[in-house]
Amino acid sequence: MCDSPRTRPRWSFREIGARANGNVALCGGGGAPTTIVCGSLSFDHASLKPITQLLPSFILMKADQARTLALHTTVQALASEMAEQAPGSGVVATRLAEVLFIQILRAHIASEPEHNKGWLRAVFDPQIGTALSAIHDRVDTPWTVESLAEAAGMSRSGFAARFKELLGQTPLEYVTGWRMQKAMQLLEQRDKKLIDVARLVGYESDAAFSKAFKRVVGANTGEYIKRGFEGHGKAGIADHDQSR
Repeated sequence: MCDSPRTRPRWSFREIGARANGNVALCGGGGAPTTIVCGSLSFDHASLKPITQLLPSFILMKADQARTLALHTTVQALASEMAEQAPGSGVVATRLAEVLFIQILRAHIASEPEHNKGWLRAVFDPQIGTALSAIHDRVDTPWTVESLAEAAGMSRSGFAARFKELLGQTPLEYVTGWRMQKAMQLLEQRDKKLIDVARLVGYESDAAFSKAFKRVVGANTGEYIKRGFEGHGKAGIADHDQSR
């Protein structure tokens, strides 16, 4: 970290880490004390659209922006847990980090102009977010635009237009994409037959499922399993319409 892109940092993270006592590292001096909390989140499963593609590359939340009280409280609690290292601190810190992540997303959305679009705004939209939750929770349901609009409490046309406006795809394209993400996770477990995976993600036949999987993922299920495990789950995705 530095005060300007033109300033050469005095310390590297490697040097700071070498001076750390447990999870706490002290460095610098001569200025006002500043606490910096660093962390990371990881995801176990392959994804058609990695979370890093759904989020902005950088989020800056300032103290005078929305929801900062919750952010401040969580950061303080997280810093305290990491510094004191009491029994169970690791578990508590992990949960606080997850809470902090959600709070940052909320604050980011609240600070953005209302006309901004994207997956994050859709998730927190009262009506579209309700439909997305229904899709995520009941992936095997034979969803239609009408049933999703009913779940969202909207008219069919209004729901379809709002969904496309926020997410850039139709509701059924999103349903298919989510089904394939769940199918990828199930295939990685390697303990289920293809027909079982198909039914768990809403397909009555393995033939219909295999056709959709090939279209969306860009590989058949056998190729995906082989390529996914050889590349540690880094299977590609074809640039095709994700129609149901």
